[in-house]
Amino acid sequence: MTNKKRKAYFVGGGIASLAGATYLLKDGGWTGKNIFILEEGKHFGGALDDNDISPSKFLSRGERMFTPEIYNCTLDLMSQIPLKRFSRKTLLDDFLAFNNDPQNKWHAKARLLEKGQIIDASKFGLSTSDELSLIKVLTTPEDKLEGLKINDIFEPAFFQTNFWFMVATTFAFQPWHSAIELRRYAYRFLHQLPKLHDMSCVAMTRYHQFDSLVDPTAKWLRRQGVNFLNNSLVTDLHFLKTETESTTNTTTEPATERVSQIHYRHQGEAREIAVGENDLVFFTNGSIITNASLGAMDKVPATITKKPTDSWSVWEKIAKDRPHFGRPEIFDNSYRDSKWESFSVTFTDDTFMNLMTDFTRSLPGTGGVTTIKDSNWLLSLHTPKQPHFKRQPKGVNVFWGYGLSSDQKGNFVPKKMSDCTGAEILTEICSHLGFTRDLPKILASADCTPCMMPYITSQFIERKNGDRPAVIPAHTKNFAFIGQFCEIPDEIVFTVEQSVRSALIAVTGLLNLSKPIPPIYHGQYDPHALTSLFGLCLDLGFKQLCSAVVKHKEEKGIK
Repeated sequence: MTNKKRKAYFVGGGIASLAGATYLLKDGGWTGKNIFILEEGKHFGGALDDNDISPSKFLSRGERMFTPEIYNCTLDLMSQIPLKRFSRKTLLDDFLAFNNDPQNKWHAKARLLEKGQIIDASKFGLSTSDELSLIKVLTTPEDKLEGLKINDIFEPAFFQTNFWFMVATTFAFQPWHSAIELRRYAYRFLHQLPKLHDMSCVAMTRYHQFDSLVDPTAKWLRRQGVNFLNNSLVTDLHFLKTETESTTNTTTEPATERVSQIHYRHQGEAREIAVGENDLVFFTNGSIITNASLGAMDKVPATITKKPTDSWSVWEKIAKDRPHFGRPEIFDNSYRDSKWESFSVTFTDDTFMNLMTDFTRSLPGTGGVTTIKDSNWLLSLHTPKQPHFKRQPKGVNVFWGYGLSSDQKGNFVPKKMSDCTGAEILTEICSHLGFTRDLPKILASADCTPCMMPYITSQFIERKNGDRPAVIPAHTKNFAFIGQFCEIPDEIVFTVEQSVRSALIAVTGLLNLSKPIPPIYHGQYDPHALTSLFGLCLDLGFKQLCSAVVKHKEEKGIK
């Protein structure tokens, strides 16, 4: 059967599915009408969604930062999609043009604040013990870090250093998160150490990632005839054994399985899809925005702790009695350790933005992230280049931020962040920044929408080998996992790159394509990155680190 007659089904409408559909068309020679993307909600984009609730109110649950040498697969995807219909320019052309403009480059001058003042973030504040612990993380093999948390390795004082505050608020790490994930991030971002305090190596899309990546990709796919099935909640995947188990005197070979049916509910009505023997199914298992809840200026967002009923429950069903499908319970029971709260603020007045520009000494879109070290909520703030959304009217400004410690009482508002309205969150921010004289005017022109996300960093929960399934699990014929909760050796989760790479691996693997997958950047093999590390760490760790790097290269067969 030719690829033009085969059908493909993507469960979940995030960037992983959009990327997978793109690669089926571009590299697999598939026909768009035979590709189906099932999404439980009204909108596509997953965690990269946005929503203009009204002309004076915009919403973003999160922002994504890019580093070109690390986002190889993402840039490859961008190169496949035209910027506009009939345009020869691609999304990648626009991304590079935007970031090559000196007016759009990040150079944070107020990365850390304390007691209402900008402090010197270039002083990391690491002790000898902290540096040795960092060397330990880098030189310890991954399998020896299984089940360990970051605070199992570092002493309490480490979590009060400028270094930790910047790492934590750049990547959303908590002390109780996986030491394995910190190790992977450390190797991938070694080259950024000298720029950690000014964030000058970060690249951004021209607009919010929905407008700059998701929406144009989805529009292109629609023009190719791809079927987008909104309001379609997949409830189960049925697997059929395609081979009989064969038993020898010593071993039992498990049967090969393929997906034969997809059960879903479309606008509440139960339906099913018969999956042919040569058809393919790509499943986004788990979601970091499950149970996310929105508040308003006068409304507190709900903290939803009930058991997830979306792709998490499907993952649990199909993983039962299939250990090679991973252990979803490790991640979907994690809301106490993985939740935090973001907020989007839309201003119809320039007061706040002007004050923020003066305070940070940076124009919107150039100041990076500003973290308030002594904020009980651990607030971080970002003023993007305006307009941040394509539909954003002139005179309207958008501001975004988040708090990693939402269960603590505020320094000025005596309530937990999770119990605060949008107005109260904005009051706490302005009080930290010293904008209280203008607070009434700011509140009158603002619409602050808090967003509680119980599972936003669930992929960082401490784990062991096998907790996340392989992209193409063993003993399956037509099935792949994509997204944030599948295992790609050396790759870092909580990135667009993880989602796009998983889709590319899934498509090339299931179709046996010869297309090379862009390599993962390994900072430990980059001389410039190692120079940065040696400048940070003690000489006594030099030989130990070099020895570990050489051993790792030999094990990986890297020359």
